[in-house]
Amino acid sequence: MWGPGIWPVTLQSGDIGLRPIRQSDRTEWMGLRARNADWLAPWEASNPQPGGGLPTFRQMVRSLNQQAREGTALPFVITLDEGPEHRAPIVGQLTVSSIIWGSALMATLGYWVDREHAGRGIAPTAVALATDHCFFTLGLHRMEINIRPENKPSLRVVEKLGFRYEGLRPKYLHIAGQWADHESFALTAEEVPEGLTARWLASRA
Repeated sequence: MWGPGIWPVTLQSGDIGLRPIRQSDRTEWMGLRARNADWLAPWEASNPQPGGGLPTFRQMVRSLNQQAREGTALPFVITLDEGPEHRAPIVGQLTVSSIIWGSALMATLGYWVDREHAGRGIAPTAVALATDHCFFTLGLHRMEINIRPENKPSLRVVEKLGFRYEGLRPKYLHIAGQWADHESFALTAEEVPEGLTARWLASRA
């Protein structure tokens, strides 16, 4: 359940970490997004409302932090520890959103990772860390991830982690200027009693 000490939180597995996104991350985050513009463009959320646009970095962080204070989101950046003499750089972003309490105890998770670091197990580890935190610290019951059918790298993440396929959601989100179908995947706490991170790391051993 939500309360003092639940947020902000930092999670770590080996050299891969999750920490809250901050206004001071603007320069690094903007640079990372610029370098990955072509890589992320096909999956970029868009605003279908007339005259609508995406928020600035400052607006995005302010909104995410407000949601975190209200207990409806966990806005993380993904970091990669390069050693004791170096600051762990940002290599992606992960947000647990639409947290529902009460009888549902569920949330939705989204993520992206720097193209140069893709395929190294960073995204699966980050997703596993966040899912375990939601299940075993917050007491949530269900985690859902929705992915474009064409997004093969993201589909590989849920496949590696054993998320269960639940079906197609036609025109689910407005992505890259059009309403886009998404495939829905989910996992419940009962399916990973040993923890998703432990199961994922054991599968790599």
